[in-house]
Amino acid sequence: MFIHNKRLMYTVRVAEPNPGLATLMLEQFGGPQGELAAAMRYFTQALAEEDAGRKDMLLDIATEELSHLEVIGSIVAMLNRGAKGKMAEAALEEADLYMSLNDRGESHTTSILYGGAPALVNSAGVPWTAAYIDSIGDPACDLRSNIAAESRAKIVYERLINVTDDPGVKDALMFLMTREVAHQKSFEKALYAIDPNFPAGKIGGVPEFSDKYYDLSQGEGNTRGPWNEGEQWEYVEDQENQMAVDGGDGSASVVLESADESSVNAFALRTASDPDANPVTGADLGAGPGAGKTTVLLD
Repeated sequence: MFIHNKRLMYTVRVAEPNPGLATLMLEQFGGPQGELAAAMRYFTQALAEEDAGRKDMLLDIATEELSHLEVIGSIVAMLNRGAKGKMAEAALEEADLYMSLNDRGESHTTSILYGGAPALVNSAGVPWTAAYIDSIGDPACDLRSNIAAESRAKIVYERLINVTDDPGVKDALMFLMTREVAHQKSFEKALYAIDPNFPAGKIGGVPEFSDKYYDLSQGEGNTRGPWNEGEQWEYVEDQENQMAVDGGDGSASVVLESADESSVNAFALRTASDPDANPVTGADLGAGPGAGKTTVLLD
């Protein structure tokens, strides 16, 4: 059960309307790294969580993310407030109204479609989707995904902070960005409280392949580092040893019943290409400048 408190988690003070900036702020309202996506990710994870401690943490953070959604949505609404009144009351001449809606950014779409309200879209107008939620139901895997999500959100907030000189907006964004850092720390602690936590899942890797590093992009720029050298790694750069690493012939095969095999063979025979043929094609007949070499129709 949820009880809404009308006081925002952080006070929103916007110096002046700015529809263009409001559009950019929508990235953290209805975007893939935004607060709604975070809230839904952690809330749905909490519902399925078997560990009481992790369930409590996920519910706490999911609820906080909803409060952040309210903060960022309030920023969007305040930045759009002047444009909202002009749109509703047609207070300006046509040309001036159009210019004001596009003031410092691409904002006319959100103004026309949503009347200046914080819409569940990203800054490009793409609607929010549950496809942003990448939970898979394994705590070691989901916690790593959560850590990455908080990191990405932190970077988006950094970029938004850099594009505004409004002190009140910047202050609120700094708070939201800092909370992403705090959440990342909580998720890191929860992950490392699981022992072992790597690799995710129950089934371990095949020892023969767990420590190999295949140098499959060779040439200028090849670099060695802790990700592919040292006692932990067996570095494989010989191309012959990068193919059919299981010791087989590197082909694909399947055992078919005789009836299926006969059908497949008949299909292959019927659709076989003649390597000795050189037919004249429509491309040859209609070829013009720039077509390259073509086959000539002989009498």
